[in-house]
Amino acid sequence: MSDRLDMTVMYAVHDALRRELEHLARVTVRVGEDPRTVLRTAVGWELFTESLRVHDTTEDDALWPVLRETLADRPDDLALLEAMEAEHAAVDEVIAAIDASLTDPDAGLDRLGDLVDSLVTGLTGHLKHEEDRALPLIQAVVTPQQWAYFGQVHGRRIGSDAPRLLPWLLEGATEQVTATVLAPLSESARAAYTAR
Repeated sequence: MSDRLDMTVMYAVHDALRRELEHLARVTVRVGEDPRTVLRTAVGWELFTESLRVHDTTEDDALWPVLRETLADRPDDLALLEAMEAEHAAVDEVIAAIDASLTDPDAGLDRLGDLVDSLVTGLTGHLKHEEDRALPLIQAVVTPQQWAYFGQVHGRRIGSDAPRLLPWLLEGATEQVTATVLAPLSESARAAYTAR
């Protein structure tokens, strides 16, 4: 496998999602505060769900179709893409259930804890599956132009939310990762990030 495609941003998103999953798991086992109130009012939950939605829908719309076309005669690889989309859908269902539980005072805290456990297990498994199987496939067959297009679509979908999402995304990131993520941005966007 060659490393011709720079996947720094992909891994930065995955790392931020994993970091937030750890926060979510801690919040739902906290004693003394209703985790529904904590999650419902937490900026982290909003940024997590928004980042995940943008990331997954951009893969579904701008990456998997390219791969599907390239891999039309490779049924095992096509099955992998179907699995990626199915995993996205399953995670979306759990997030919708968590959102419903956050606004339902009768839902019960055990239900919320079970849903968060399902989210942690499901999304962690998906990220590992994607990194182990899909990213090497992307490295092998996606062209630099196709990869750049995926990045552009992702960036457009973040759009005006970039000033809110970038600090969340880059929390705890190394200087090298931060520089790589910020490099393609306009000078004003980089300045807004560094001035935060």
